[in-house]
Amino acid sequence: MLFNSIDFAIFLPIVFILYWFVAQYNLKLQNALLVVASYVFYGWWDWRFLSLIIFSSLIDYTIGIHLKKESQLNKRKILLWTSILVNLGFLGFFKYYNFFVDNFIEAFSFFGQQIQPNTLDIILPVGISFYTFQTLSYTIDVYKRKLEPTKDIVSFLAFVSFFPQLVAGPIERATNLLPQFYKKRTFHYSRAVDGCRQILWGFFKKVVIADNCAEYANQIFNNSDDYSGSTLLVGALFFTFQIYGDFSGYSDIAIGTARLFGFNLKQNFAFPYFSRDIAEFWRRWHISLSTWFRDYLYIPLGGSRGGTWMKVRNTFIIFLVSGFWHGANWTFIVWGLLNALYFLPLLLAKRNRNNLNVVAQNSVLPSIKELFNIFVTFSLTVIAWVFFRAETIAHAFSYLKELFTASLFSIPIIRPSNILVLIVFFIIIEWLGRRQKYAIQTLMFNTSKPLRWSFYMVLVALVFIFSNQSQQEFIYFQF
Repeated sequence: MLFNSIDFAIFLPIVFILYWFVAQYNLKLQNALLVVASYVFYGWWDWRFLSLIIFSSLIDYTIGIHLKKESQLNKRKILLWTSILVNLGFLGFFKYYNFFVDNFIEAFSFFGQQIQPNTLDIILPVGISFYTFQTLSYTIDVYKRKLEPTKDIVSFLAFVSFFPQLVAGPIERATNLLPQFYKKRTFHYSRAVDGCRQILWGFFKKVVIADNCAEYANQIFNNSDDYSGSTLLVGALFFTFQIYGDFSGYSDIAIGTARLFGFNLKQNFAFPYFSRDIAEFWRRWHISLSTWFRDYLYIPLGGSRGGTWMKVRNTFIIFLVSGFWHGANWTFIVWGLLNALYFLPLLLAKRNRNNLNVVAQNSVLPSIKELFNIFVTFSLTVIAWVFFRAETIAHAFSYLKELFTASLFSIPIIRPSNILVLIVFFIIIEWLGRRQKYAIQTLMFNTSKPLRWSFYMVLVALVFIFSNQSQQEFIYFQF
């Protein structure tokens, strides 16, 4: 079920009413309702894959209980690796089977050997990368004794399948989200209003910015051989705002929707395009995934505790795995490699934690130095996004090769002024709200109520005016 669909517009009020008016005084009933609602939400896409998420949940629930009872280290390791292999086995089969088969064929063809292995017409279950990592965090934390395993199976099923963030994150830790299912939840009007405000901003990002940028980004990337360097730059910029508006928009809708039901999800984006270096960018982009890899892969590998070689090795591993997590295509791996190369000079110079505060924290505008650093970081990010968006590595290099020619200084063929105005408006609002959890959290609170509500109505109007006739899936559904 898509957030930006009539189905969800009907689904959400029904669940909300049942949750707060029918099951309000019964915590177990509320949790059971969320499980049923989450399975309906997920099964709306393809009910057959419900068995996959249920099986994965039951495996980790059972392993968690046995980890609590088991004291022998070897047996605990066996239980842990059973969870890891089952979950990553499902993920690997559905997401990477054909990728490895196709590359296996190409490798033999390179040496003149033609083989005909069987490939499968595999449908990638929506959200499998997200809920796999979420349930794995539970097993690992229980193994490390950072978390007490739950005996409440309904709460655990609700934790794994919680519909606001099920298919595209944020990837929640069991230590943060699971305990919230144990506590009685009371409706708070102010929190619900705040949730609706974040949902509105998420829809603006998705429908107004991302979907309209996608129209031109797709046109330019799909026909890149026909365009000048300046037009290709426009295409790369449009995709840069498309993927940010699309993914951070989903996160805002998810976090806001969760707040309507009394849950607090972690912030997943913190205005990454205002970053002053690549290290800061990765602290602000897809925070739940970046911190997951940090805590469950980077630190266990040794993190930054060892010598220079270990730091470099671990950095490349974390970025390459992150790239591969995004999809079964070499373009994602190259995208990860490129970001590792961006990050490496900062790491070696020990400057990767220089920018921990908010840019221009005590001023309205950034300094000249900050503005220059933002521009350089943003430009490097745009280049990296070309690999992320391109169909093949050859396509990405061809795109960049044509972009960096004399035609870069020509007048672009495609220059939709209305979308450019909206992007400028979007950047201004994001800049004004950069100190908050989301851009319009407290924006215009110092103005009169009629003026503030007029601003909200403008956003609502823009969402309806610029909505495309066809529903656009969220980009990260494919991951």
